[in-house]
Amino acid sequence: MAAISIDIRLGGSNNRAMAKPEAVRRIKTYSAANGYVYQYHFYEFNRVAVDGEAAGEFVYAISADRGTSFGLRIFVMQAALEAWAATNGRVLTSSEEYAVAKMRLFQAFDEDVVPLTAEAARDVRLLVDESNLEALLKMLNI
Repeated sequence: MAAISIDIRLGGSNNRAMAKPEAVRRIKTYSAANGYVYQYHFYEFNRVAVDGEAAGEFVYAISADRGTSFGLRIFVMQAALEAWAATNGRVLTSSEEYAVAKMRLFQAFDEDVVPLTAEAARDVRLLVDESNLEALLKMLNI
């Protein structure tokens, strides 16, 4: 029987490293009560402070004209999440927190408070706090 040998280069791979591909983003549409059809996709999540209070920042890329898009931020206030957890005996999961932010986005689309330009978006502050958290969760049957 012949010996089997494998030729392995000791100096490492001779293949160059490949660049990582960009994240694939699924563009979604939402037909708002105001007649606009928005395109959006989730962009990123950050933990931030809003007026000195902890919050989760959900950033969505929004387009109202299918040509230009801009970032729109939704802040889910940590104090509201903690108050809800104390009342209900459990914390919201990260998926439930994301769902609440998305429902706030849809609500903003329907109420016509989402601007149509990036310049106007800088002045928009969409919050999920004690005043609207329960209503948003009710929409999700939570």
